Amino acid sequence: MSTSEITEAEPEVYSFLEDDIQRARDLVGIYHAVTQREQFSRVTPDVVRNFARSYGDDNPLFVDEEYGRDTRWGGQIAPPMINIGLRKELLADRVPREQRRPAFRGIHVFVSGSTTDWYRPVYDGDTVYSFHGFEKVELKESEFAGRSLLVTRIHVQFNQRAEVVQAQRVLTIHTERHESKKRKKYDAIEPATYTPEDIAKIDEIYAAEKPRGAEPRYWDDVQVGESLDQMAKGPLTATDMMVFHSGGYGFAPYTPSASRLTYKNRQRIAPFYIPNEQGVPDVAQRIHWDSEYARSIGLPAAYDYGMMRDCWLTHVLTDWIGDGGWIETMSSQMRKFNYLGDTHIFTGEVVGKRIEGDRHLIDIELRGTSQRGEVTCPATATVSLPSRESDLAVLPTAPAEWERIAAQMLKRNGELRAQARSGSKA
Repeated sequence: MSTSEITEAEPEVYSFLEDDIQRARDLVGIYHAVTQREQFSRVTPDVVRNFARSYGDDNPLFVDEEYGRDTRWGGQIAPPMINIGLRKELLADRVPREQRRPAFRGIHVFVSGSTTDWYRPVYDGDTVYSFHGFEKVELKESEFAGRSLLVTRIHVQFNQRAEVVQAQRVLTIHTERHESKKRKKYDAIEPATYTPEDIAKIDEIYAAEKPRGAEPRYWDDVQVGESLDQMAKGPLTATDMMVFHSGGYGFAPYTPSASRLTYKNRQRIAPFYIPNEQGVPDVAQRIHWDSEYARSIGLPAAYDYGMMRDCWLTHVLTDWIGDGGWIETMSSQMRKFNYLGDTHIFTGEVVGKRIEGDRHLIDIELRGTSQRGEVTCPATATVSLPSRESDLAVLPTAPAEWERIAAQMLKRNGELRAQARSGSKA
């Protein structure tokens, strides 16, 4: 789970504004260019390598800029989840007030799950842009904290040629803030501890892991019921969270920063900065590495990002499919928190195989199970594999309407940039 809360220290209970709920519903089906830049905006070998390493992936297809030249891709490609750390801003016309995203001040926001479709690889030199919008808004009662608003946002990423590379639907749960309910719910959770023998058992799994690489995994040879190789992730540490951030995740729109830049950021989004135990304003985002802060709002410890576990799930898949395969789609759920100290073991199995047109598809169920025996992140995925009749896995086709919208947005971006240049010369 992930939080992007914008809240204040007091009072302890916040409620939804009805105007915010209605505005969210009114925005369904309306797309806007993303005008905020992520940590990185253009693909380079270093960006790709560091992003892969940020979630523990050493697949040479991603981390070695020479290796990919001998694969079907003809060069290094980015890991599937690169979209969470890479985006260049678009210039766009000002969004009318009635179409602006509601603020939901003081409301906790948790990523509950996502569905991602992949259409094309991202290469060295590519620039990635995005447009987004609300796809579904549903109000319901939540055991977690009273009323909840379930919002599905769609994020469509495209390159400098207006080719859609992927689309991600993210389900977020907006919850009212009720401290007492949360404290009661999580009181029984104890932090994980490990003996040297426990660590040795985890290390045995790490030692056996490796990407399939150049050896093709043919669709013809895969059997329903076949198990994927297990993968370990953890024990989770604050260092893991810092490395994940250094790989590019978690910067837009809040932009954690340092020194004078922090001062400027506090002027921009003051409610995002909440005093720590020393009275120093610090980002609410620190709930992902600061267990003292997490405990102050009723949780037993700091916890990871849902998108980190999505990276882990795709890591399981890319290791299994090999260089010639392609992940078409993956749908994940974040059912439980993954706290600092927790360890996850990922397992999966083939549940179906089929042919659609010229694509040879494998359906997979996979999951991450914590040391408590809880499945915190179940997922389903469909991958395309080469067959013995065709050595190349066939990629799906992106919706033409999305590419039309992407082309329009790139065109308008160019017009506005030209106007800005002309104005500056004048």
